[in-house]
Amino acid sequence: MPKLVDVSHQITDGMTTCPGLPEPVIKENTTVAGEIPGHGDSSGRVSMVGATGTYVEIPAHPYRDAAGPADLELERVADLPGVVVDATETHRIGPETFAGLDLRGRAVLIRTGWDRHWRTETYGTHEHPHLTETAAKTLVQAGAVLVGIDSISVDDTSPATEGARPAQAVLLTAGLPIVAHLCLLDRLPTEGFTFYAVPAKVRGLAAFPVRAFALLEGA
Repeated sequence: MPKLVDVSHQITDGMTTCPGLPEPVIKENTTVAGEIPGHGDSSGRVSMVGATGTYVEIPAHPYRDAAGPADLELERVADLPGVVVDATETHRIGPETFAGLDLRGRAVLIRTGWDRHWRTETYGTHEHPHLTETAAKTLVQAGAVLVGIDSISVDDTSPATEGARPAQAVLLTAGLPIVAHLCLLDRLPTEGFTFYAVPAKVRGLAAFPVRAFALLEGA
């Protein structure tokens, strides 16, 4: 049997993904009695923002004339040859991190190890690893088709940036989906796997949670 490796976080009631974002509200399933004894309908309710848990950011307005998850081609987020790039020794990830790597046509998953802080106060601080704008341009020029990271953002989110998101803008303008808040990338090989991060077909949003996973070849 092929080996599947889940690299996404659970979404739970009241959890924090990013400081300042609304927490998800999840109401437990309730069973409504059906016409047949012992059978019924189960239902629950979830209220959350699109940027919750592990999510994909779609190349949509204002970066590109494109729609949201409802019109996203599966080929852009599924069955992608993947590569894991180790960036655990740096805070500011520059273009040198990708020097000499064959990234064309690949989902580039950047392993920083920051996921070890998930659900702690440290995770949402401005100390998280991030890409430089030049690094993002390098990924585009190298032919990457998707970028993922196990950190809070591909960009520096410190107050000094005044809300600027240059790496995000470069990637989304070039049409590359971004998967944020990945985890457990140390369980993946550097190469030899395909990557999946498919959102539900929801219209009107530019980001939505995904169940991100890798299918290992020859496992």
